[in-house]
Amino acid sequence: MKPAFAPVVTGIGLVTAAGPDRESTWAAVRKGRSTAAPDPRLHDLPVSLTCRVPEFDHPVLRHRGSSALDPVGRLALAATAQALEQAGLDPAEWDGTRVAVVTGHGTGGVHSEAAATARLAERGPGSVSAYFLTGYLINMACANIALRFGVTGPTVALSTACASGTTALGAARDLLATDQCDIALVCGAESPLTRLIVTGFTQLGALSDRASRPFDAERDGFVIAEGAGTLVLERPEHAQARGAQVLARLIGYGASTDAHHLVAPDPEGRGAERAVRAALADASLLPEDIAHINAHGTSTPRNDAVEGALLHRVFPHRPPVTSSKGALGHTMGAAGTIEAGLTVLALNAGVVPPTAGLTELDKSLDIDAVMAHPRPSPGPIALTTSFGFGGHNAVAVLARG
Repeated sequence: MKPAFAPVVTGIGLVTAAGPDRESTWAAVRKGRSTAAPDPRLHDLPVSLTCRVPEFDHPVLRHRGSSALDPVGRLALAATAQALEQAGLDPAEWDGTRVAVVTGHGTGGVHSEAAATARLAERGPGSVSAYFLTGYLINMACANIALRFGVTGPTVALSTACASGTTALGAARDLLATDQCDIALVCGAESPLTRLIVTGFTQLGALSDRASRPFDAERDGFVIAEGAGTLVLERPEHAQARGAQVLARLIGYGASTDAHHLVAPDPEGRGAERAVRAALADASLLPEDIAHINAHGTSTPRNDAVEGALLHRVFPHRPPVTSSKGALGHTMGAAGTIEAGLTVLALNAGVVPPTAGLTELDKSLDIDAVMAHPRPSPGPIALTTSFGFGGHNAVAVLARG
């Protein structure tokens, strides 16, 4: 079988509850340190535990108009600027027609929506800003990245709920493979910490007000979080021509849909398993070629049970499994790119980070979950999974550069 086209990763930018940069985020995940905390802005709700990004500054946010952006746009710009800096790319020097932007989001600018809704109720239609929609629409983070960095090639904003970031990686890979661009800025960004969104997930019984504990015997829901992750993907020959450092290669991608339920996963994990096997086939790999797995691992009873069972079926050699959501919470549409970035960092560091919050593995799960301390990585290839409401499944395979 001919190997799939494999774009290279040359830059990573992360903004999470652990900190506003790649280094602070990786440090927290590597140590297994939880960033969850009671949220004063949500103190009177039934569930108020979140992973909120601390206040931060970045040069890209000092431009005119940045203060008016919805938080999701600010997170996306900061993560993308970091990734470009690491990649050694200067937008003033590139051909913008050969650059693409692909973003993934579960929600749009919900803080802009909340503010406009409150003004409408209190003061009437005339009080709502004419620019409300430029903060609210789900494509605006993508548009702001293109506008700020002079990208005039293909741009697209995707939403497959909590699989959105990984879906964006797959879409960007296809744009590069078909020579529609030389560089793709792939960003997942989410800032869902509004009263309405948190209440909605609470009403579904999805949230924990205690802790994020993926695969733990006492897990009782996910901790909602905000954040952004951007990966710079390039055609290999483009990166080589400019002497870029290659951090990793995106060697496989697979996607599927459960068509089972709007919010519950297929109880047998059949859709998710198809996506995993499709990613392996796309990379021309066997299951035993995977050295470690960055699991979706949300900390909900149902997701972790279904995912644990399918990982046991597909990977009988029991590669080490980790979930960064124990440390960073569930960043929803941003999770895929954040976790892909963390997987690249883990591959380059030669370690598999522990799953924060996991102290007693659910006895029904036959997986080798990494607990308490990092573990040496047994190889150069890892798989990362993302599953979303609506039955969306997306899986990526990454190889050390």
